[in-house]
Amino acid sequence: MAITAAMVKELRESTGAGMMDAKKALVENNGDMEAAVDWLRTKGLAKAAKKSGRTAAEGLVAVVVDGGKGVAVEVNSETDFVAKNGEFQEMVAGIAKAALTADGVEELKAADLGGKTVEATLTDKIATIGENMSLRRMEKLEGETVVSYVHNAATAGMGKIGVLVAMNGGDEAIGKQVAMHIAAVNPAALSEAELDASVVEKEKQVQMDIARESGKPEQVIEKMIEGRMKKFVAESTLLNQQFVVNPDLTVEAAAKEAGATITGFVRVEVGEGIEVEKEDFAAEVAKAAQG
Repeated sequence: MAITAAMVKELRESTGAGMMDAKKALVENNGDMEAAVDWLRTKGLAKAAKKSGRTAAEGLVAVVVDGGKGVAVEVNSETDFVAKNGEFQEMVAGIAKAALTADGVEELKAADLGGKTVEATLTDKIATIGENMSLRRMEKLEGETVVSYVHNAATAGMGKIGVLVAMNGGDEAIGKQVAMHIAAVNPAALSEAELDASVVEKEKQVQMDIARESGKPEQVIEKMIEGRMKKFVAESTLLNQQFVVNPDLTVEAAAKEAGATITGFVRVEVGEGIEVEKEDFAAEVAKAAQG
């Protein structure tokens, strides 16, 4: 596979590695970006294992809470300009309220919104606003108490990142602080038990490869891995993370001090996981000139 300058640039930006190291990592792994990141980490050449995770799509996430039930809904648009449009925001707010009684995206698309289905309403808005839109996903959370938070709010209850936190006990204040922590830190799971086993295994393998590069005996490596995996779990799980409001405490300990037990969370970020194809500028100009 041909390794392009754009691929090298992307890998450098996501890992902090030098240009030649980034290029070598891509060559060694036949252009596989994720494998190249792991290769750099194994060699101790990646300053940070940041995944690309760029939020390419625009739109809004809306959150609505009703008693012990909360929903977060993502509706995408092509441009941020439309996300700031009052008509679009009103529609997203209506879709989020309808989501409280829907079970999944397909059911939500068929739900009533002012005499039309949500899907038909979206189709009409595409025609009037003149931009493609889609109802991408909805997440639901239930608990004794559910608290919501929106980061970078465009208007009340909607913005770029929507968070829901479910808890037993405590009050709105601790719930809001935990929700803000989730928005900022983006934990992978609530606790170690809920971490994806394949993610844990992959991290363990990377750490084993890093440790073996040091040339230390296997029994020493085992102890090293044990410590590194404990750190990985602590950094990846909400309850074990250092609380951004008070780093001397874990989130679980801070919640306990406030009389709360965190039972679940949802974090939805606009465009998360969507990649938009980018053409390099010179190719774009050449294509326009030919047209």
